[in-house]
Amino acid sequence: MNETRPDPDALLRAASREGKGRLKVFLGAAPGVGKTFEMLTEGAARRDAGTDVVIGVVETHGRRETEAKVSGFESLPRKSIEHQGHRFGEMDIDAILQRKPGLVLVDELAHTNAPGCRHAKRYQDVEELLDAGIDIYSTLNVQHLESLNDLVASFTRVRVRETLPDRVLENAELQVVDIPPDELIERLRQGKVYVPDEAARALGHFFSKANLSALRELALRRAAQAVDAQMLDYMRANAVGGNFAVNDRLVVAISEQSGSAELVRAAKRLADALRAPWTAVHIEAPRSLGFSDHENGQLAETMRLANQLGAQIATVPAESILAGLKQFTVDAKATQLIVGKSARSRWFELRHGSIVDRLVREMPGLAVHVLPLDPGEPGRRQPASTLRSAWGPWTGYAVSLGLAALITIIGKVIFEHGSITNIGLLFLIPVMLAATRYGMRTGIVTSLACSLAYNFFFIPPVHTFTIQDPQNIITVLVLLGVAVVGSQLASRVREQALLAQASAAQNSSLAGFARQLTGISSSDELSNVLCREVGELLACNTVLLMPHRDQLAIRASSPSGSKLEMLDDAAAKWTYDNNKPAGRGSDTLTASEWLFNPVGSAGKALAVFGLSRSDARSPIRSDQLPLLLSLLDQAGLALERIALEEEMSSLAHVRERDRLRHALLSSVSHDLRTPLTTILGTLRDIKASSPLQEAQLATTRGEAERLHRFVANLLDMVRIEAGALHQKIEPVDLSEAVASALDDLGPALQGHQAIVEMPSDLPLVMVDPQLFHHCLINLIENATKYGAPDGPITVRAYLDRTQLSLCIEDEGPGIPQGQERRIFETFARIEGSDRKGGTGLGLAIVKGFAEAMGLELSASNRDDGKGASFRIKFRESQLMELPSE
Repeated sequence: MNETRPDPDALLRAASREGKGRLKVFLGAAPGVGKTFEMLTEGAARRDAGTDVVIGVVETHGRRETEAKVSGFESLPRKSIEHQGHRFGEMDIDAILQRKPGLVLVDELAHTNAPGCRHAKRYQDVEELLDAGIDIYSTLNVQHLESLNDLVASFTRVRVRETLPDRVLENAELQVVDIPPDELIERLRQGKVYVPDEAARALGHFFSKANLSALRELALRRAAQAVDAQMLDYMRANAVGGNFAVNDRLVVAISEQSGSAELVRAAKRLADALRAPWTAVHIEAPRSLGFSDHENGQLAETMRLANQLGAQIATVPAESILAGLKQFTVDAKATQLIVGKSARSRWFELRHGSIVDRLVREMPGLAVHVLPLDPGEPGRRQPASTLRSAWGPWTGYAVSLGLAALITIIGKVIFEHGSITNIGLLFLIPVMLAATRYGMRTGIVTSLACSLAYNFFFIPPVHTFTIQDPQNIITVLVLLGVAVVGSQLASRVREQALLAQASAAQNSSLAGFARQLTGISSSDELSNVLCREVGELLACNTVLLMPHRDQLAIRASSPSGSKLEMLDDAAAKWTYDNNKPAGRGSDTLTASEWLFNPVGSAGKALAVFGLSRSDARSPIRSDQLPLLLSLLDQAGLALERIALEEEMSSLAHVRERDRLRHALLSSVSHDLRTPLTTILGTLRDIKASSPLQEAQLATTRGEAERLHRFVANLLDMVRIEAGALHQKIEPVDLSEAVASALDDLGPALQGHQAIVEMPSDLPLVMVDPQLFHHCLINLIENATKYGAPDGPITVRAYLDRTQLSLCIEDEGPGIPQGQERRIFETFARIEGSDRKGGTGLGLAIVKGFAEAMGLELSASNRDDGKGASFRIKFRESQLMELPSE
C-alpha cells in the first residue's frame, strides 16, 4: 500500500461528519471542578461573537457563580414529564429543533431521562441535535464513561449508575477542566459544591485526596487518548506520513514458534508500563501455507493469549514477513515494535539475511525491541509428516523427473537430425514446471537432474560425465544457475499466487455469506445457513444454540441431529453468559469436544456457535480463526437485525390491534349510551302498581344502571388510552366524596354494610372531582362484587406524616400473591381468585384516572388476611389545610 494514499475508512468517517453539528465536551475528574461554569463562559464568548446560543438544560445546583452566568442566556423551557405521580423537567429537543440555534448548552451528558421521553439517555438527545446540524457544548465527569465504570468503582467504592458509551466521545472535542485536589477539597469545605451536611459526608468518602488524584489522572489520560485517536484519523484521511509519537503505540510480531508466548507477555508488561495500546500481528507470508497442525495450533494459542491479555489481533497477508511488518507498523503509526530473534546459523543468515537487522536499518523512526526466542526442547525432531510437507510430495519429484526424461528423449531425437548448440534451453521447461507446480525444492532437484542429463547425453564425450571443452563447463554451470534461480522465482510466484488465491477465497466466502444474510428474514433460516456454510468452509461439525425458555436449545446443526453432552452444554452456557469462547482450544472447560464462540452484537451474546471434528482434531486452525470470527460477526449483526424487524412487526400488530380495539370500544359505547339513557329515564318514570312490580322495577333499574356504568367505563377507557382526559383540579372534601359515591351505589350495596372511618381533621385534597368520583365508585363496586356476599365494605382514611391515604377494604378471598400489579391491567382477570370474572375494566380505569391526577394506587391483601385492600395515596403537595374558624 502506498503510504501517501489516504485511508478510505478514514475518508468515509470524515465524510459521515459532514453536515452534522460539532460536539465539545468539558471533561472533569469530579463534581465541582467548574465544568458548567467553563461551558457557560465559552458559550458567552460564542454568543458575543455573534453565534445564536441558547441553553437546552443547565443544572446550577444552587451555586451563585453559575446562576449569575446563566442569567445572560436565552433558556428554552423544559418539557414536563409526569411519572408515578412526580413531574420532571427534561430538555425539550423538539423545541430546540424548531428554534434551530447555532449552539446549545447541554449540561450533564450522561443524565438518564425520565420515562416517557423520546430517548432513554440525554446523550441520545444530543446525537439527534448533532444530526440536525446544531453544535453542542456539554459537560461530563470521567467516572460516567462506560469503559471506566468498573475501574472507578474499584477504588472509590461508589458504583456510578448513569453511564454513556465511549463512542460518544469519538468525534467530540474534549476540554479538560481541572483543578488540584487540595483546591477542590477546599471548595467543598466552603460549601461551594454541596450543602454542608452533604459536603462532610463526601469528604469522608468519594472526595478523598487519593480518589481525586486517581480520577484526575484518568480524566487527563482519557483526553490524551481521544486526542491521539483523532490525530491518527486525520493523518490517515489526509495521507500524512510519520508516526507522530505523542503517545506510544506498540506492535508485537508473533509466529508459530513456541517462544512467541513470551513475546506476548513481554509486550503486555511494556504496554502496561507505558499505558499504551498494543497490537499482536501475525504476518501471513507464503511460508504459512506449509505450517503443520502443531504449528497452526501453536500460533492459535499465542493469538488467544494475546487476546486474553487485552491486545488487538491482526493477521496480515504479505509476500514476505519483512514487507508485512514494515507496512503494518506504518499503517498502525506504531512507535515501538517487539520481535523475537531465533538462534540461526551463519550460513542461514548469509542466505536469507536478518529480518531484525533490516528492520532497524530500514525503519529509523521505530524503536525495535529484540528478544531471544526459546529454541524449543533440545533434541526435539520434527515429525516425519512435517518433513514430507517441507520437501513436497514424492509424486512431484516423479512427475518432474519423468518430464526431464521426456525432454531428454525429445532433445536426443532433435540432436540426431543436426547438432544444435542451444538445445540445453529445453531443460528449463521441466525446471519451471516443477518449481511453479510443486515448489522450490522440487524445482532445484529437477534442475540438478536436468543439468546431469544434459551433460551425460549431449556434451562430448557423451554417455559420460566428463567435460573436455571448457566452454561446455560454463554452459552447464550457467544452465544450472539459471535453472536454480528460475526455480526460486517460479516457486515464489507460485506461493504468492496460492496466498492470493486463499485470500480471494476467504473474501469470496465472506461476500457470499453476506449476500445470503441480506435475504434472510427469520432466525431459523439464519441458523441453518450459518451451520451449513461454516461447516462446508471449515470442513467441521457445527451447531448453533439460542436461548429458549431460560435455557439454551439447539436451533440448527450440520450434520443435522447433532447432540451435546452435559459438559458441552455447560461450556455453551458459560460462553453465552460471559460472551467469551469456551470448550476445546480455549481456557475454559477444555475437556469438551466442542469449541463454542459467542454470536452477538454490541457486546451482548445472542446465540452460541459450536465447532468440532469427527476425527478428534482441533476444531479450527489458527489461519481459519479470522474467517470464522468475521462470519460470526456478520451473523450477529443479522440476528440483531432480524430481532429488530420482528420487534417492529410485533409493535405494528399491537398498534393495529389497539387501534381496532379503540374504534370498537368507542363505537359500541356510543351506540349503547343513547338507548341506555332512554331506558333509564323510562324506568325512573314508571310507577309500580304493586309491591311485586316495585321489586321488579328496582331490580331492572339496578341492572340498567350497572350496564350504564359499564358503558361509561368503556368510554373512560377510550379517553384514557387516547390521552383525552381533561382535568379540573379543585379542593375536595374526602368525607363528602365518599358519601356521594356510596349514595350513587345504593342498590349495589344491598346486603353489605358500609363502614366509613374518616377523621374530622382531614385536609382537603386537590383532585378532579368527577374523575375522583369515578375512582371511588369503581373501587367500592369492585369490593361489593368480590368481597364476601354479606361482608362489610370499609372505607377509611388516615394521615401518616405528610401523606394521606384512603383505603377501600373487603372481606373476600383476597388477591393471589404476585398479582398485585397485574390486577390493574386492562381486561385482566386473575385466575384462582375471586377476581376472575367481570370485564377487567374497572380497576384499569381507576389506575388511569389516579395516575392522571398524580395519585398513587396500590393493591394488597389486608394485614389480617381477611380480604383485599386498595389504597390511594395523596402527596403532600395535593393536601390543602382546612380554613381555621
